[in-house]
Amino acid sequence: MKTAKEILKNKKKEVWSITPKDTVFNALKIMGEKEVGALMVIDEKSKVHGIISERDYARKVILKGKTSRETKVSEIMTPTDKMFTVKPDTSVEDCMVLITAKRIRHIPVFEDEKFIGVISIGDVVKSIISEKDMLIEHLSNYIAGKYV
Repeated sequence: MKTAKEILKNKKKEVWSITPKDTVFNALKIMGEKEVGALMVIDEKSKVHGIISERDYARKVILKGKTSRETKVSEIMTPTDKMFTVKPDTSVEDCMVLITAKRIRHIPVFEDEKFIGVISIGDVVKSIISEKDMLIEHLSNYIAGKYV
């Protein structure tokens, strides 16, 4: 059974982030340029303050009549004490349970207090499908007698 750490190993090492003082507009610009749906909110001293997603923008800026050019990331981000996180040894299946139960799309991974990466719903689904495909192939080979 794969873990969050194994998913992170297969991903690009770069995690995109923004500071809490930046504007939501800048966050959206980075998300668009990097083709990601969320950014970690990290200050100049590498302290994690939270996460900001496209969903935060839609629900906390657009629907409340704010503007992205004037609103600070810190005003709409999900702060660390409200983030759902996992540990590196959390199974992919447990990550999927969390994603489904909490209706989230991105999960920061922390080893003790140290932030080590983010996995997305796409990463988790791809990993689960890959495992199922491998199982199907092994079962098909067994049924076909390729292991005899």
